Amino acid sequence: MSALAQPTRLAVLTILTAAGPDGLTAGELAERTGTPANTMSAHLTILSHAGLTASRRAGRNIIYRALPETVRDLTAYLTENCG
Repeated sequence: MSALAQPTRLAVLTILTAAGPDGLTAGELAERTGTPANTMSAHLTILSHAGLTASRRAGRNIIYRALPETVRDLTAYLTENCG
């Protein structure tokens, strides 16, 4: 939950969820959120450690994607316990 308490990380997770399995690069995420690249890297690390995102290498790029099963589980938990 603390990973999503920060507005940029919540925005990144929202963007990645909408992007689907193809995901986006850190540069694309930084551009869409208006966040410096080094700051975006830190946000992505936090989201990854929280189990909300995963990454894969594609050539010279690293592609980030949301983990839909974790997002679904989090949504279900919030709906059942915080509603």
